[in-house]
Amino acid sequence: MSEQTIALVTGANKGIGYEIAAGLGALGWRVGVGARDRQRRDTAVEKLRAAGIDAFAVPLDVTDDASVAAAAELIADRAGGLDVLINNAAITGGMPQEPTMVDPATVRDVVETNVIGVIRVTNAMLPMLRGSASPRIVNMSSTVGSLTRQTTPGDETGPISAAYATSKTFLNAVTAQYVKELSDTNILINTGCPGFTATDLNGFRGVRTAQQGAAIAIHLATLPDNGPNGGFFDDAGVVPW
Repeated sequence: MSEQTIALVTGANKGIGYEIAAGLGALGWRVGVGARDRQRRDTAVEKLRAAGIDAFAVPLDVTDDASVAAAAELIADRAGGLDVLINNAAITGGMPQEPTMVDPATVRDVVETNVIGVIRVTNAMLPMLRGSASPRIVNMSSTVGSLTRQTTPGDETGPISAAYATSKTFLNAVTAQYVKELSDTNILINTGCPGFTATDLNGFRGVRTAQQGAAIAIHLATLPDNGPNGGFFDDAGVVPW
């Protein structure tokens, strides 16, 4: 393993993912830019390198077993290992998303990317993470996935969403299971919410910049060895599950 910290950010060709890669790269880390779209991925890497960041392209479709396996091999070959995994890739799915109206196929597609994709990528990268001195996994979730927020009168967050919001609740639950299984390792696993960030996922209606949205992921990726494990955080602190 190189002394340089190696990170993989999924969905890093634009928006929050790109800014996470930029922020980690500014720390002197080597960053794998994971993304499906070749042109946007290569453009992102070129832009990061122009800014002096040690970035490399990682072709990655989180919904495809072969793509994820190939990405793990590429990282092992190019970087010699992995210290930090940021599971950022996500989709919102089409509308409508009211539970009485949503197309079941929409729910399936969203879960495939936002939950199963995280499991697929995490499991493929775990052998390398286990070899790191200070491994970190950060799963990018959302406060819309908080059951506490969703069920507290006056504290509801986000629109009615039987696909996207519930996928984030599912992701939170899966994260908790990883924490339990890997409790005897040195891997710190936490979930972060970027806040209502202006990205193409919401038609740029968000009130936070992508750089602001990336801050929580960068914070959780750089936790000290005695930092929190199994938590759900945003910039304001702990988010209730």
